[in-house]
Amino acid sequence: MTSEFRLIERLSRRHPAIGDDAAVVAAPDGPLLLAADAVVAGVHADLDEVGLDDLGWRAVVANVSDIAAMGGRPLHLLVSVAAPPEADLESLFAGIDEAAQEYGCDVVGGDLTNAPSLVVAVSVTGTVPDGGAPVMRSGARPGDDIYVTGPLGAAAAGRWQARPQARVAEGERARLDGATAMIDVSDGLAADLNHVAESSNLGVAVVLADVPVAPGATIEQALGGGEDYELVFTAPPATAKQLAWAIRIGVCTANTAQRMEPAGWEHRFG
Repeated sequence: MTSEFRLIERLSRRHPAIGDDAAVVAAPDGPLLLAADAVVAGVHADLDEVGLDDLGWRAVVANVSDIAAMGGRPLHLLVSVAAPPEADLESLFAGIDEAAQEYGCDVVGGDLTNAPSLVVAVSVTGTVPDGGAPVMRSGARPGDDIYVTGPLGAAAAGRWQARPQARVAEGERARLDGATAMIDVSDGLAADLNHVAESSNLGVAVVLADVPVAPGATIEQALGGGEDYELVFTAPPATAKQLAWAIRIGVCTANTAQRMEPAGWEHRFG
């Protein structure tokens, strides 16, 4: 039996859904959310600075954050790993398992294969509890306020966290408090807010002085830096009182030409 088969056997003991050609899971009561993303060593993380367990954690968080941006909760993970033979996959999957436990989802399948460099591709399923509807990027309307859930720019300033957090609770709270559109900040506030504007066919006016900047970061890094995994969402002015927990940074406008200037986040460390 190869080391790959031994690892699969150990993973199957930890995750009973692994073992057949396809996973069998219960369908959620609400809508089924699906997301997929990949983390590449040397691009999304410098392995001289962080461990493989941290990379595994990050691969899960990047996907769970997409579910959070819909106001949903994650359910299941499929993890496919391409790695050199000498890679410490036990450590990698330890971080994946820790993140799966943190966010209440389970690894139900995936794939392992040899490759010259390490790539971790994760797919996640999720749902919106309580019979709710997911928050789309296309739901913003002129006059809606624009909010962010926390400070931005930390990753761009070089203080990338080994264990970033997906804002699942904040995404659900924003949905319940009346969010009309939402997205996570993975490519930078300017670029991601423009995605909302394009999907909703409107403009955005952001007050730069109101944008929360992470300690040690600049306003340019807060606007252009990605991978902080905060959420940006819009909501009607009537909901402002219940959204006092979030940070208002601007308003949606009817002028579709009014957009932010994206700064070109590169997703590279080291």
